[in-house]
Amino acid sequence: MNLIVGSTGMAGMEICRLLTNAGKPVTALVRVSSDPAKVDALKAMGATVVRGDLRDPQSLKTACQGVSAIVTTASAMPFAYNPADNTPETTDQDAYLGLIAIARDARVQQFVYTSFPPLQAAFPLQDAKRAVEKELRGSGLNYTILQPTYFTEIWLSPAVGFDHPHRKATVYGTGENAISWISFLDVAQFAAASVGNAGARNATFELGGPRGISPLSVVRIFEEAGRKPFDVTHVPVEALQQQLSSASDPMQKSYAGLMIGYASHGPIDVGSALNTYKLKLRTVEEYVRRVMSEPAGV
Repeated sequence: MNLIVGSTGMAGMEICRLLTNAGKPVTALVRVSSDPAKVDALKAMGATVVRGDLRDPQSLKTACQGVSAIVTTASAMPFAYNPADNTPETTDQDAYLGLIAIARDARVQQFVYTSFPPLQAAFPLQDAKRAVEKELRGSGLNYTILQPTYFTEIWLSPAVGFDHPHRKATVYGTGENAISWISFLDVAQFAAASVGNAGARNATFELGGPRGISPLSVVRIFEEAGRKPFDVTHVPVEALQQQLSSASDPMQKSYAGLMIGYASHGPIDVGSALNTYKLKLRTVEEYVRRVMSEPAGV
């Protein structure tokens, strides 16, 4: 049995779909507060739904019984953040450290963990990811650590200032550095293909799309597709550094740190990962064509 933690998230739902389509049994951990429509969709896929919470050790102990592999995508960010009880420290660090211990006690055979590549700034989400990676490598569990770079569907969307429906884009830094944007659908491909994969055993893979493209080049791709110019606003790195140092809220600090990484990030060499996984990756151009063809408001 394969336990998916974060099963109602973007990547988590897709991982469940890929595994069930491949005939692999899936147990989807869902919270009591999870969207009922998503829970119903998981059941329709053929997943076994169990109620629990990454921050509830007892529910994890129950969910891990008889599990051979755990695949994790759950995070307090970007959508589930709650300063009272769902933060990078409580969820992305402490809860995951607890899950690793529970998985070890339950003799889980493989732990697939979704992280991101190391970035230059220190911030709560990165601190949590690095702590969990360190614990996992020393846990004695067979692990696979996936480190995807910036998700196309988030970082090239209005959610973080790339407002393509209104032909506006906020660019962090100069926008001239190449970023290996990756679709969450491809992250899900890597995660699902990690299960039972001997080549992924005790390995860490930095993941990106098929090529690096600068944010300004992405703007030009959108402009060519829509045949209309974009209004581009630049946020200097110095402003982001000031935001990071002055923010007290963990989510604000983490977003500032991620944006600083965006401003300086280089392309990912995904060759090693593709040698192991043999997957075809989606391109930024494919994403642009898809979202530009969607009706307004979708």
